[in-house]
Amino acid sequence: MHRISRVVFAFLGALLISLPGPLTQAREVDYLSFATEDEANTTEIFARASPSVVYVTNTALSRSIFSLDVQEIPRGSGSGFVWDRSGLIVTNFHVIAGAHRLIVTLHDRRQFDAKVVGMAPEKDLAVLRLEEPPDDLVSLPLGDSSELSVGRKVLAIGNPFGLDTTLTTGIVSALGREIAAPNNRRIRGVIQTDAAINPGNSGGPLLNSLGQLVGVNTAIYSPSGASAGIGFAIPVNTVKDVVPQLISYGRILRPMIGVELASDRWVQRYRIEGVPIVHVYPGLPADRAGMLGARRTSRYEVELGDVITHIDGQQIRNNDDYLAALEKYQPGDRVVIKTRRGKEVLSFSVKLIESQ
Repeated sequence: MHRISRVVFAFLGALLISLPGPLTQAREVDYLSFATEDEANTTEIFARASPSVVYVTNTALSRSIFSLDVQEIPRGSGSGFVWDRSGLIVTNFHVIAGAHRLIVTLHDRRQFDAKVVGMAPEKDLAVLRLEEPPDDLVSLPLGDSSELSVGRKVLAIGNPFGLDTTLTTGIVSALGREIAAPNNRRIRGVIQTDAAINPGNSGGPLLNSLGQLVGVNTAIYSPSGASAGIGFAIPVNTVKDVVPQLISYGRILRPMIGVELASDRWVQRYRIEGVPIVHVYPGLPADRAGMLGARRTSRYEVELGDVITHIDGQQIRNNDDYLAALEKYQPGDRVVIKTRRGKEVLSFSVKLIESQ
């Protein structure tokens, strides 16, 4: 009897599980609905964004050691994306650095020669223009990187290892990181993500769940050279500030005060707190404000003039701090510069001018 009861209860239990009960059915529907919506979102973003992503090939000239003939050889490659329908392409500076010829391949494998419009090695950004661009280019909508938060979903599209139009997904792992630019400047405010970024992804877009551009993939941290779950992207708000300048002027227009500063190596060697002014250019804002550069004494010793320690309250420890502080302003703005001259602490109100 006991054995029959167990069989009956087992049969009834299996029957209840198989019935579409309200609670069981609701849980299954909720789970499937969530998974399907996320997958649909990813698929939709990729379908809309991938036509905007391009493959950039960089070739250089090389002379054969045997025949002395000059040949065109591959130098590197990376990704990029369409900025607007006029044929402007945004990518990383390190992708196109030293190029003799640049070839841009669209998602449908059409190829176009491209020319450099502007470069900003200090931000690792560059703008190219397609020669004879087609009429069907598709650009990406721009997002706002200030609205990002850790944990938000992001998607990266690029051409890792030459594999065209590859999608990876992840989250924002951290914000406000710093990485080294190709010219050894520091790029601040960088996005860290665990979306897989490999060689060849550089210059490709980082997108949010709305399909908007929120960053430009630029670097990975990896002992092996492949993705280790730590990738970096330049925030789109930096891109929106830099790219228009590169299009108009070919470079970043940085405001200046008209001084030449000592090198960081010299500052470190003599353990100076701040950045010494080596030379003040006559007639420019620093000169008009009364700032002084270094000079040689009668004994041919170097006597420091003003050593810049703060700009509008921000501490200045090296040349990168100085340049980063000025980049926050526009020509015509006034800043308060604090210096140390011998044992004196001085303050100067200086009006910034456009870089020459």
